[in-house]
Amino acid sequence: MPMAVDGEAIALIGYGEAAAAITGGWPLPRKAFRAYDVKTREPVTAEAMWARYEAAGIAGCGEIAEAIGAARLVLSLVTADRAVEAAGAGAPHLTPGALFIDGNSCSPASKSEAARLVEAAGGRYVDMAIMAPVHPKGHRVPVLLAGPHAEDALAVLTALDMDATLAGPEVGQASAIKMLRSVMVKGFEALTAECLLAARRAGVEDAVLASLQASDPGTDWRARSAYNLERMMVHGVRRAAEMEEVGKTVAALGLPPRMSAAIAAWQRQVGSLALEGGAADLAERADRLNAGLGSKSG
Repeated sequence: MPMAVDGEAIALIGYGEAAAAITGGWPLPRKAFRAYDVKTREPVTAEAMWARYEAAGIAGCGEIAEAIGAARLVLSLVTADRAVEAAGAGAPHLTPGALFIDGNSCSPASKSEAARLVEAAGGRYVDMAIMAPVHPKGHRVPVLLAGPHAEDALAVLTALDMDATLAGPEVGQASAIKMLRSVMVKGFEALTAECLLAARRAGVEDAVLASLQASDPGTDWRARSAYNLERMMVHGVRRAAEMEEVGKTVAALGLPPRMSAAIAAWQRQVGSLALEGGAADLAERADRLNAGLGSKSG
């Protein structure tokens, strides 16, 4: 790997599900990581965040400057709405020439703004798009890389046993693929909620599922629908933030982001209920969601 790996070699900005899953599989000792997450500054979540650092065996930091320190590789994995903020907060503390890999689900415009901040501080910005759920693949989840320093990042991530592919030489090329794909993926989830929660209320979900199965026998509609609801229940708030970035992407291309806005609304409403995924049972999930949504639409 074309960089030394020592106790301060790698900084993580954001230590949620994605960061833990990806870096947890890297062939490096835990002491190689220093992490900062904004949740350590929020009284409600700070204690749990410190516990996560301890359980993972990594160095948790109370300040972003402490985490970045002498790091030569910085991986940013925060929520989409805070990605530019994270780049701006971290940029002044970057070692000259450090790779700043931005794996957040943001619009090309947001990635470009983050790149401007990082490059102005002497860092090397890389647009990274995560193209599948991080579980169960972990660090082997497929990622796309773009920007003038993408080939350097590819060499580093390949050495870390990641499944990385070049998307292009311009910042935003990887994120554009991710954003526009999300219209379909997150949209399918939102359609599932609107279709099958209503069908459950009407008492016709079995007939609706049977009709879908007959139209598309290659899909297990009951299982896929249960999975789609679970994605929204567990990750809906984060997915809504991503869909807002998708809307910006579509609008910047001169098209009305009508679907993106509707998808974001459904994702946020379901995710805001803060329900556990529970058993992989469509009817049980639908009943809990319908109870949480009440009798009036949001």
